[in-house]
Amino acid sequence: MNSITKQVTDSGHTELAADNALYIESLYEQFLTDPTSVDKDWQDYFKQYQSPNDAHHNAIKDQFLLLARNQTANKGSVASTDGAAASTAHRADPKQMGVQQLISAYRRRGHRYAQLDPLGLHPRPEVEDLTLAYHNLAESDLDTIYPTNDLNIGKSEASLREIIEIMERVYCRYIGVEYMHVTSSTEKRWMEKYLESNLGHIEFDKEKRLAILESLTAAEGLEKYLARKYTGVKRFGLEGGESFIPAVNEIIQRAGSYGTKEMVIGMAHRGRLNLLVNVLGKNPADLFDEFDGKVQPEKGSGDVKYHNGYSSNVMTPGGEAHLALAFNPSHLEIVAPVLEGSVRARQVRRNDTDGNLVLPIVVHGDAAFAGQGVVQETFQMSQTRAYTTGGTLHIVINNQVGFTTSRQEDARSTEYCTDVAKMVHAPILHVNGDDPESVVFASQLALDYRHEFGKDIIIDLFCYRRNGHNEADEPSATQPLMYAVIKKLATTRTIYVQKLVAAGVISDAEATKYEDEYRESLDRGEYVVNALVLEPSEELFVDWTPYLGHELQDDWDTSVDIEKLKAYGRKMAEMPEGYTLQRQVQKVVEQRLAMQTGTEPLNWGAAETLAYASLVDNDDIMVRITGEDVGRGTFSHRHSELYNITDGSMYVPLAHMSEKQARFATYNSLLSEEAVLAFEYGYATTVPNAVVIWEAQFGDFVNGAQVVIDQFIASGETKWQRVCGLTMLLPHGFEGQGPEHSSARLERFLQLCAEDNMQVITPTTPAQIYHALRRQGVRPIRKPLIVMSPKSLLRHKLATSELEELANGKFETVLPEIDNQDASKVTRLVLCGGKVYYDLLEQRRALGLEHVAIVRIEQLYPLPEARMVAEIEKYSNLEEVVWTQEEPLNQGAWNYLAPNMFRIVVPHPTKAELMRPVARPASAAPATGSAKLHIQQQQALIAGGLGITVDQLAK
Repeated sequence: MNSITKQVTDSGHTELAADNALYIESLYEQFLTDPTSVDKDWQDYFKQYQSPNDAHHNAIKDQFLLLARNQTANKGSVASTDGAAASTAHRADPKQMGVQQLISAYRRRGHRYAQLDPLGLHPRPEVEDLTLAYHNLAESDLDTIYPTNDLNIGKSEASLREIIEIMERVYCRYIGVEYMHVTSSTEKRWMEKYLESNLGHIEFDKEKRLAILESLTAAEGLEKYLARKYTGVKRFGLEGGESFIPAVNEIIQRAGSYGTKEMVIGMAHRGRLNLLVNVLGKNPADLFDEFDGKVQPEKGSGDVKYHNGYSSNVMTPGGEAHLALAFNPSHLEIVAPVLEGSVRARQVRRNDTDGNLVLPIVVHGDAAFAGQGVVQETFQMSQTRAYTTGGTLHIVINNQVGFTTSRQEDARSTEYCTDVAKMVHAPILHVNGDDPESVVFASQLALDYRHEFGKDIIIDLFCYRRNGHNEADEPSATQPLMYAVIKKLATTRTIYVQKLVAAGVISDAEATKYEDEYRESLDRGEYVVNALVLEPSEELFVDWTPYLGHELQDDWDTSVDIEKLKAYGRKMAEMPEGYTLQRQVQKVVEQRLAMQTGTEPLNWGAAETLAYASLVDNDDIMVRITGEDVGRGTFSHRHSELYNITDGSMYVPLAHMSEKQARFATYNSLLSEEAVLAFEYGYATTVPNAVVIWEAQFGDFVNGAQVVIDQFIASGETKWQRVCGLTMLLPHGFEGQGPEHSSARLERFLQLCAEDNMQVITPTTPAQIYHALRRQGVRPIRKPLIVMSPKSLLRHKLATSELEELANGKFETVLPEIDNQDASKVTRLVLCGGKVYYDLLEQRRALGLEHVAIVRIEQLYPLPEARMVAEIEKYSNLEEVVWTQEEPLNQGAWNYLAPNMFRIVVPHPTKAELMRPVARPASAAPATGSAKLHIQQQQALIAGGLGITVDQLAK
């Protein structure tokens, strides 16, 4: 220690304490730029460590961090009465600093020297900062003893040779750890202690090693069995990645010992069948029946066998635990946010605030993990208020190839496929899949880290794909060198058996017996998971029975006593003592109180919040709302979150309706559609007694989540028999805001409608949205509800409802003519939906058009044919029936409605001509960006709907 350091330390100053490394780093950067910008004492101090490597600033930073740790450990441990001796003892030793730099380099860069690739196809270049010379050390220093206070090796000093041997065993063998990007010093030190305390020796007892062998035998045995029995049939086998099975088994059993009660797994197709049989306990006989074509869907389309989900219970050291494998389409990474939503719902149900009772496990492929943006979105959600699940354990099955792409310069721009995880400071454990004990150790470490810190962690399982992309593929056409190596490579199990035989743990004959017994179990069609619970506890399940097997019904009683509604209004207007709201917000609260107590007509926001209040309190149904800006609402209509202007605190009145109410939660989301909507889908498929809502900032932006709509929301029930009550609020309406702020793409949802798979509505009154939301909760049917919600109608003078309409009404699929039009005089019937109705109504009233009736189709799917026919039959003198929409002719509802309307109208005994549309001209974009052109189009649209010219419109 030099004199400056000694004076600083002895005087109690903390500049050199470990936690002040950033301060020292900033000083040193100043010094490098301008030495005179720091005090002379610091100049002298820094000059001692200048070298040709000054550009490598992280190493300099680590010098000080390591020095600070050693000083902290040694503080007060050395005393001397000899001033000269003390000065010598505390003088900074460049060799000691070099050793400290070398230790730091192993921790930071040892993964680049680790033996990770089972194929050995990519020799790792020399890592310069892991050489002695880089740190001004030489072979002559190898036997010199140095302090090791910064190491977790159980002793205070060791030779440089021993230090290097330990560092290479810990950081450079079959596990390469990246954790120095983690910003928390506590987490980094925990990781160092975990890794270094066993001196790099992974030592399992005989029982554990035999358990690993048993898992490997099952993993390899199933693939061999299927290959023989169903040669060339696509199954996306696990060959080359068999260590995945002992890894997952270890995680499940260890998590169970910590008290985890549910583990939810999401993964793509590779290895999925193996996981189903060898981990979740699916009966092999059932799988064979699927291969043989004996299993056909009882309802709907069904799906391929390597997309299907499954659930079971297994016994762990901590008791019975529930396992669930999420259903997944071929869009590889999209299952991750779906799974996280399901996990969050389970945690809420269990009041699992720290995430210890429910564990998410997401299994990725290397190419998809690096390439698909939803991975980044899901990581970004991981520590947010609305979406955290207490940390996710990620496993990347790293085949080192994606379909036929293996050249790194084609596959990604980063060194590892896992580098995206560094954005959330998640530790990454790269591990060689051909060393199953290292894989199991990494699994233990990963789970323990997640249990300790509640954050994400990644296991990057370096392996290979023995059979190509699928069993019918010939991979040597595109990866000839890789598959020349693979062809000669012994299997992971063979390598491990050789290791156990050499260690005297097992004999060749005993190892063969494991294979024989597993194969015989498959022949008999027996369960092969020893921990499987054949009579699972019902306490670990959610009973969906009350919500299954019902025919979809439009009419449902959603009435609530009017005095209750008034009480809810008064309760929502109550603020905590001393709470001061912003002036305009206070006005909203006061106006809403008048509306919700029957003094004034209700607008959209007043009716919507009454729906939520009645659901959580009157019906004990949980409500969750997320999306961009949902607390206030994009158009300032909701205000479910209120802020105190004096201290910024937030109050949610709907969460304080009564002590017995169900949970109400509203969260502003990060700026994502795809991952957030997928999360809410997963949530809604897990909790039946809830209204789960996602609202788009503008409905146009929902196309960023199209894969979620196509692969889950629209088709999840027909493919997987998974019912879902998710509600989507999509602001929609043509108001001159341009191509990207006008249309929620109604036509795309209607194109997906079939088999009563969802509901699509275009409500036009506050009472309608109130009853639609309540129907979604109280009716024991769970179907997605797609709402083309309004923008300008939120405050339109005509778009109001009386409190009595909320108390006594129900959702109406068709709203009839509201004015006293003489039916015998009506010759033109205008059918429409959404905002355009009010434009038509105002013009008709202004012009006094007695021959025109306007009927609103509030539910487009399922189409309420009987109600529509009833409205048509009211008008016996009809000459024209028109459908009027704001959207271009090739968009909106027309192309969906046309065949249905012709079928309904043509046979009708009236003089009406064939149904015809009135719409904007067909267009490649939804709307114009010109305000002038928008007005011209809107005028032509309204005139066309009413059957007049633009010149006849009221000014």
